[in-house]
Amino acid sequence: MTTTLAVEVTDLVKVYGTGDTTVRALDGVGVAFPAGEFTAIMGPSGSGKSTLMHCLAGLDAATSGSIRLGGTELTELSDKALTVLRRERVGFVFQSFNLLPTLTAEQNILLPFDLAGRRPDRRRLAQVVAVLGLGDRLRHTPSQLSGGQQQRVACARALLGRPDVVFADEPTGNLDSRTGADVLDVLRRSVHELGQTVVMVTHDPVAASYADRVLMLADGRIVDELRRPTPDTVLDLLKRLGG
Repeated sequence: MTTTLAVEVTDLVKVYGTGDTTVRALDGVGVAFPAGEFTAIMGPSGSGKSTLMHCLAGLDAATSGSIRLGGTELTELSDKALTVLRRERVGFVFQSFNLLPTLTAEQNILLPFDLAGRRPDRRRLAQVVAVLGLGDRLRHTPSQLSGGQQQRVACARALLGRPDVVFADEPTGNLDSRTGADVLDVLRRSVHELGQTVVMVTHDPVAASYADRVLMLADGRIVDELRRPTPDTVLDLLKRLGG
């Protein structure tokens, strides 16, 4: 049975600076992200995990190598084409919730569609809202929502358009442990119940344990992979890598 790949990376290199100030943030990374899987990316400070995610999402240009998102080669796209791809085929969940304070939860969820002049799939909206438990919060503004509820609204906004991949960058960084667990459970449910592909950067072993697998980076290279991670196995590996 052939595995469908959401993202495939080959010989990915990212270099910052020139001469004596050169930093090789990614050093020949090769990895595949199967569709419908939750992957966490971890590593010591400076390992290249955030750089990898930014390149995968088309937010940063690779120095060399290949990035194929759903069959599209990102390194060959113009800035305008990348902007369209990010808007239509990629979802983002950041540490900051990035909600507009004057809009309701539902209006924030629908904002990307409004900006693009597109009509949302109302059946999909109902499905996402149900999975995320936001049914009784849609008319509330961000100031009327808890931090966890705001992040769930951000997750719903990312999921609504059925993106090829949702990229989550430290999505629980501004949340307490209990609220963070709720958001991580939402991401995991989006994979198992909505068939979503999620790639998350995190420094937290507990957060990483919600994923189907964990990729470990060190010095710009993938050095290990964990399947069915637990907080203890993730922490042990981080300690061995000096994280």
